[in-house]
Amino acid sequence: MGIPYNSESLKHWDISGEVIIALAIIFILIVFAIIVGIQARHQDYKKGSRGPLFFAEWAVEKLDNFVSETMGKGFETFGGLLLGIIPFLFLSFVVGITGLPTPMNNIVVPLSLALITFTQIHYRSMKFTKWKYFKRYVEPFPFFLPVNLISMWAPLLSLTLRMFGNALVGWVLLGLVNWALTGVGAMFVSGGAASLIFVPIGTPLLHAYFDVFSAFIQTLVFTYLTVLLVAQEKPEDYDEQLEAISRKELVNND
Repeated sequence: MGIPYNSESLKHWDISGEVIIALAIIFILIVFAIIVGIQARHQDYKKGSRGPLFFAEWAVEKLDNFVSETMGKGFETFGGLLLGIIPFLFLSFVVGITGLPTPMNNIVVPLSLALITFTQIHYRSMKFTKWKYFKRYVEPFPFFLPVNLISMWAPLLSLTLRMFGNALVGWVLLGLVNWALTGVGAMFVSGGAASLIFVPIGTPLLHAYFDVFSAFIQTLVFTYLTVLLVAQEKPEDYDEQLEAISRKELVNND
């Protein structure tokens, strides 16, 4: 049985422009992934890849190598997660150069990205340590439990506020500069034309920094922090354990 349609209930939906742009970016990435999938299905492997498929193969290779060198064994599929996060994060920052709302100005978006990292931290820890995972909250002494329960949220808050703060600072500064230059232009002409005199001259450099350079830096920082925070959950002797298991399997097979 469906939910009865009520036009009045739609008035209570208040979806911000930032969220709409974020959903649009996700839709674009989904379409891109579908195109890559279709190309891969019909790819003639005797010929080289082209277009979106070539770019996707290059990105997968680079991310897999990056994960392998930075995180080591046990994270073979982690590059796929980064492949979805990195383009979304970069586009969410750089879209501001078009004048559209920047998704990162809505704290829900950076919080959602930080939640992915937060979830991966604890999921990987449980995967590697099993039931020993819960010992982390009572170490070095059981009465540290309240402190450890509070500190576990530090990565989530840090990642969220870092992205949100950088995006908000850029938005505020650009708004102030636009307002000031529009005021100066109003000294010479009236009406909407006041913003067309000095704003196009004074803001491109700021847009290049806050919308392009900052997008690259924030994407790079978030990626590295995610990789390092998740990788540190792997036990120090994990690689030795894998080698011991491999040797045991070889002996059994012989």
